Amino acid sequence: MAITMSTLDAAYEANRRRTQMIFDFVAPEAYYDRPIPLRHPFVFYEGHIPGFSFLTLVRRALGGAAIDEKLERLFQRGIDPASLTEASAASPDAWPDRESVRSFARSCDDRVRDALAHARIDDPLNPRLVRAESAHTIIEHEQMHQETLLYIVHQLPRERKRALPSEHRDGERPTYRRVSIPAGEATLGARREAIAFGWDNEFEENSVHVGAFEIEADDVTNADFLAFVDAGGEPPPFWRRTNEAWQLATLFESIPLPLSWPVYVTQRQAAAYAAWKSMRLPTEAEYHRAAYGTPEGKERVNPWGDAPPDHSRGNFGFARFDPVPVGSYPAGASAWGVNDLVGNGWEWTSTPFAPFEGFRPMISYPQYSADFFDGEHFVMKGASPVTHARLVRRSFRNWFRADYPYMYATFRCAA
Repeated sequence: MAITMSTLDAAYEANRRRTQMIFDFVAPEAYYDRPIPLRHPFVFYEGHIPGFSFLTLVRRALGGAAIDEKLERLFQRGIDPASLTEASAASPDAWPDRESVRSFARSCDDRVRDALAHARIDDPLNPRLVRAESAHTIIEHEQMHQETLLYIVHQLPRERKRALPSEHRDGERPTYRRVSIPAGEATLGARREAIAFGWDNEFEENSVHVGAFEIEADDVTNADFLAFVDAGGEPPPFWRRTNEAWQLATLFESIPLPLSWPVYVTQRQAAAYAAWKSMRLPTEAEYHRAAYGTPEGKERVNPWGDAPPDHSRGNFGFARFDPVPVGSYPAGASAWGVNDLVGNGWEWTSTPFAPFEGFRPMISYPQYSADFFDGEHFVMKGASPVTHARLVRRSFRNWFRADYPYMYATFRCAA
């Protein structure tokens, strides 16, 4: 994305519209609900998203005056506790009323819009504004939180959210295939000057030698995982047992388990399935080799080539809220013929989330990655149906705890 005030302003406005659409899914009486106990209630996010944008760009980067220091502190940062006890300790005794939160959010938005329209947001003399870092940070921060919000909405009981009509289709699983990938180099990360913006954990670019391996051409499906469950494996978080049949909890409804869809599981469940199959999860470097490598030895920008992401390449970018049958996007396959490496669900790896050589915390958000280099979070690659297309870039890394059950993450096995 070019660094211009108009493109950043347009991205900010598009973000605000989509975030509002997501909040409209939440019934008013559910505003203070906490469907995921390890996350704050909805009230927090309505203040946090614009509050973070204001603090990052206006107050810290541009030196602007405060709006409400108490609310700025309250909505400054979310939580990622390891236990319910820690989550409870991180919550305030009481949250503000909704009109106070909305008034604060409107003030934050007004100040951010004014800055994007009139301030110098690309300033080589201001460390927070070099290459418009703070402006890009607030854009992608909101896009990531849109996915977080939908995880939380997903856990709301149906009667406490407003549903959109959705169409779902099941199908047949493609013929099972393993793809043999020869030894070669995989490029992880990115050069700082090569992309318009990246989070600190994306830098610096590094080349890793990857030994020969095999990887499944398609993600593990609900049908595949059902055999594991029937053999005594733990059922996935989104499955529900009713009248001796499995149902799947989609974002807005419960439907008969679509056997051809990718299964969404925790990293721990994925690893257990892979071991049951006498296989394992791929490493981050193996994912890169399968996704971006080629038999000729060159690497692609995206699995399908150098063309930018669009809806013909995979199930991402809010084209829909739920998965589709695996292998539905042959135009998105990698050079090796591996499907759905981007879209239809994040891909678990076996790689603990850790810095690349040359890592340095970003000026605009120094805690973004460093707080999670703890050996308890694992790298995910790719994208889910509700991952913004802007985040579909080779160097982007996502991460969660191994037993976190709420995100849209699938996997494939390697050997």
